Amino acid sequence: MNLIDQHTAAINTLTQRIEEAMEPFRASRDLICTIPGIGVLTADVIIAETGGDMTVFPSAGQLASWAGVCPGHHESAGRIKSTKTRPGNRWLKGALGASALSIARHRGTFLNAKYQRLVKTRGRAKAIVAMEHSLLTLVWTMLTTGTLYDEPGPEYYARRNPQRAKNHAIQ
Repeated sequence: MNLIDQHTAAINTLTQRIEEAMEPFRASRDLICTIPGIGVLTADVIIAETGGDMTVFPSAGQLASWAGVCPGHHESAGRIKSTKTRPGNRWLKGALGASALSIARHRGTFLNAKYQRLVKTRGRAKAIVAMEHSLLTLVWTMLTTGTLYDEPGPEYYARRNPQRAKNHAIQ
């Protein structure tokens, strides 16, 4: 029991130190936490690994490329050679992967509907990487503009093009 109490005290001390270190980034963390599937710990990892300052990255694509969540596109003579992602920040990729898996199980959101659409054509692994890319794009956009996440809803694609949804249902 003493060992458990010592570990609990050490965890509480570390948690308090993390909260003190994250104090200047509290507004950014609150913005990131509005995305479904991203919790406080994932937001802390994103801020810790990117620095919380998105002016370093001129575009969301450059942030995703730096993080290593952009698919490869090596093609020669019309043949696709490799679609592996490039090596990137492994801690950021791990946190984004956990969030993408959470989104895959979290029904009733736009991001889950996007994941379900991607899984049908690309498979689970590529859909997870695509969701990681989408999450980083959202984070970059939210932190550069300072806006909250606006949930379009799971029926976004049907509302965007109702004729296509009708034709798909008929088929």
